[in-house]
Amino acid sequence: MTQQTTTPLSTLELIKADSHFLRGTIDQGLADPTTGSISEPDTKLLKFHGSYQQDNRDVRDERRRQKLEPDYGFMVRVRLPGGVITPAQWLGLDMLASQYTSNGLRITTRQTFQFHGIRKEHLRDMIGGINNTGLSTLAACGDDVRNVICSVNPQLSSSHAEVYDWALKLMNHVKPHTTAYKELWIDRLANTTDGAQDDEPLLSKAYLPRKFKFGIAVPPYNDIDVFAQDFGLIAIIGEDHILQGFNLAPGGSMGATAGDSKTYPSLGDLIGFVTPDHLLETCWHAVAVQRDFGDRSERKHARLKYTIDDRGLQWFHDELQSRLSFKIEPPRPYHFEHNGDRYGWIKGDNGQWHLTLQIPSGRIRDVEGHPRQTGMREIARIHKGEFRMTCDQNLVIANVAASDRADINALVKEYGLDDYKRASGLRLQALSCVALPTCGLAMAESERYLPHILDKLEELLDKHGLRDEPIHFRISGCPNSCSRSYMGEIGLVGRAVGKYDLRIGADHIGERLNALFLENADEQAILSALDGVFGRYAEERTRGEHFGDFVVRANIVAPPKRRPTIRY
Repeated sequence: MTQQTTTPLSTLELIKADSHFLRGTIDQGLADPTTGSISEPDTKLLKFHGSYQQDNRDVRDERRRQKLEPDYGFMVRVRLPGGVITPAQWLGLDMLASQYTSNGLRITTRQTFQFHGIRKEHLRDMIGGINNTGLSTLAACGDDVRNVICSVNPQLSSSHAEVYDWALKLMNHVKPHTTAYKELWIDRLANTTDGAQDDEPLLSKAYLPRKFKFGIAVPPYNDIDVFAQDFGLIAIIGEDHILQGFNLAPGGSMGATAGDSKTYPSLGDLIGFVTPDHLLETCWHAVAVQRDFGDRSERKHARLKYTIDDRGLQWFHDELQSRLSFKIEPPRPYHFEHNGDRYGWIKGDNGQWHLTLQIPSGRIRDVEGHPRQTGMREIARIHKGEFRMTCDQNLVIANVAASDRADINALVKEYGLDDYKRASGLRLQALSCVALPTCGLAMAESERYLPHILDKLEELLDKHGLRDEPIHFRISGCPNSCSRSYMGEIGLVGRAVGKYDLRIGADHIGERLNALFLENADEQAILSALDGVFGRYAEERTRGEHFGDFVVRANIVAPPKRRPTIRY
C-alpha cells in the first residue's frame, strides 16, 4: 500500500534500502584499525543499532590544526520501554559505564540511558554487554519506532504495572525484525550475512521516513508530555481502576530547523479511542500509514506531524480507520493536573513505597559533593524492588518495603542524592539536552550551561519572592529540542554559542506550546526580559495561577494555534 511518488528519494533512503537490512559495511568499519570512525553511510545505519558516531567538539579545531582526525567516540543508547530496570541490570550498566565510557550514565528524556565517549574498538563490548544484562539497543535510535515511554505514577502501582505491560507489548509488536543486530553485536560475526533471510513486514526494506515515537500517559499526570509524541496514547482508567482503553493523539513532535519556517514544533490532537484488545492493531497501522505516506525526499519534512498537516487530521483518522478491523470510537473524557515528577517518598496502592530522586540533567556520575554514581551503585546492591526512569531525567527507587526505607534514606543522604529537598521550584522542573561537546547538531550549550543559568534565574526569583514556584524550565542546544524546550513555561532554544531564543507561555499540564518572546538573545538580554515578566507575575497573578498561564492571560505572548478538530 506504499504511496507512489515521482519525487526523488533522499540519499539516506537509498542507503537504507540498499543496506541489506541495516548491515551496510559496519562489520568492515569496526575492523578497520586505521581510524576511530566508520564510513558516513554506515554512521546512518548504526543509529538503528542504537549508536551515534560523535566527536569531541571542544578539541575539534585543535586537532584539525595538528592534522589529526577528530577525537571520535560513540554514543550508545539503551532501548528501555517504560523505563524500568532491575537492580542487577543497573549494576551491569554501571559496570559497563565504568569500563568503556566517559561521564557515567545519563538518563534521557525518553526514560532510558545513554552513554558517551565509547571508542570504536569497545563498541561491540559495550552493546554486547548491554544485551548480556537482558536489555537491547536495537531501535533506540534511527528511522524506526523508538523507545515506547509510559507514565511513572507511584501512587497508582497497579495501573502503572498494567500500562507498563502494554508499553512492553507495543514495543515488541513494532520493533525491527532484522537479524543484522544479532550478527553484529551478539554473535559478533567478522563478516555479516547478506540478509537474504530477513524481512520487515511493518517497517519495510527502507524502514520509516523518520523516527516514530509512542508514549502512554496515565491521567491525572501527564509526566511523559503525551502530546509531544508522534502518536500519543492516554490511558483511560475507570473508577473501578480497570483499564478501559486509550485515547489516540497523533501529530506531536518537538523538532524544528533554525531559519526554516516550514519546520516547527507541534502537539498531537485527539482522533478517537480504542479498547486494549485493539491497541496493537491500531498502533501497527498508524506506523504503516506514516511508512506509506511520509515524505521520503526531504527529511526535515518527514515526521508524522507534516504528513498530517499536509493532508489533514481528518484524512489521517479516515486513512487509519480504513485499515482497521473495528471502528475507532470518540475520545473519552480525561483530565490532566500536572506534568512533572513528584519528589520524595510516596506510598503506592500496593502498600510499597517509592522514592523519586532528582538527577540534574539525568547525569549519574561522581562529582564533588555528589558521588551519585557510587551512591546508586550502593543502593542497587541492597534494593529489592526495581528502578524506574522518568521523562524528566529523574529516577524512582520503586517498590521499597517500609522496613527498608531507613537503609535507602541513609545511602541517599550519604551520597548527596537528596538534592530535591533543597532545590528551588525552578530547579526541580529543569530539563536539558546534552548539546556540546558531543552532539553534532548543537548550536549552543545546554547541559553544561544549565547550572549557571539556573543560579542566575534563582537570583531573580528570590528578588520577586518566587523561589518556590514550580516553573517548568527547559533548555536545548538547538531547535531539535530533545529536552522538549517548546513545552517549557520558560524555554531556551540554542541558536549560536551564547545565544538563545527565549520562549514562554506553555501550560503546566503539557497541553500548550510556548511562544517566542525574545529571539537570538544573549544571557543579559534574557535575564533582563525575565526580570520584568517575573515582576509582573509576582504582582498580578491570581491565586494558584501558574507562570505559563499568567503570561498568556496577561497577553505577554499569544499561544500557538492548534489543528481543527475532526468528526468522530
